[in-house]
Amino acid sequence: MGTEHSKNEERRSMVFLRKGPKLPAWEDALLAGREPKSLLKRGLRYVSLSLIMKGMTSTPDFLWGLHEVQKLNLSRNQLVVIPPSLGKLDRLVVLNLGGNCLKCLPKEIGLLRNLKVLFVNMNCLKEVPAELSLCRKLEVLSLSHNCISQLPLSFTDLTSLRKLNLSNNRFVQIPLCIFALRSLDFLHLGSNKLENIAESIQYLVNLQIFIVENNNIRSLPRSLCSISTLELLNVDYNAIQSLPDDLYLLRRLRRIAWNPMDKGLHVAHNPLSRPLPEVVEGGLDVLFSYLRDKKEHN
Repeated sequence: MGTEHSKNEERRSMVFLRKGPKLPAWEDALLAGREPKSLLKRGLRYVSLSLIMKGMTSTPDFLWGLHEVQKLNLSRNQLVVIPPSLGKLDRLVVLNLGGNCLKCLPKEIGLLRNLKVLFVNMNCLKEVPAELSLCRKLEVLSLSHNCISQLPLSFTDLTSLRKLNLSNNRFVQIPLCIFALRSLDFLHLGSNKLENIAESIQYLVNLQIFIVENNNIRSLPRSLCSISTLELLNVDYNAIQSLPDDLYLLRRLRRIAWNPMDKGLHVAHNPLSRPLPEVVEGGLDVLFSYLRDKKEHN
């Protein structure tokens, strides 16, 4: 009788568990007596682990024992801190920490020597650890939507970096270390507090996409016109009154672009002096012809 009663109680408990709130994947795995490694997915390229939108306020301790993980996604949680144990995952190639509440990154992030892609967008960072520059293989870095106003000079060591997103931060000027990143082909500094673009921009000789929309920029440097690789130049929503005469040298700009996703020259919503507004309306060929003639007559 006691045994039958125990079985009934067990059945009721199982029903209750099934009807209760769904447990996060890692808690479910551990509760069922499964190895945390069972959460790993083995793809063609990477061993990955995804813990997106799990409501985490802190990282589970078992995570730092999964040394084989190469792609880790902890985005869209409520993480306030990433512990120094992050440095134990030295096989990481891709790390996504976007959409959390991080105020800083541990200096141990510099131990991730295989890291190629890092997203820390949409957090509360005010600074970036200098140790990040030890990740020499880093190719893609997004720090957008934070509270950053400067970068460490050691960033000059990130010579493999190709794509850098610093939009929606608090930069008043483009950090000097960026001009040493000669491999950059994408640079986004939109929605900051930039007042100018330094002549040193010319050193980014491989830049294809340059976005500085929604700043306080009053003029474009002549040296910008020497970056012949530019395919998209977005200076929308600034305080620009005139354009450099040599802008016509940017032959890879194919059109005056109005859609944010289009390649070309974006120059809308600036107080351009006359006759530039009418010239721009005529298209890029008309604008370039105007600037070329203007230069020849000066």
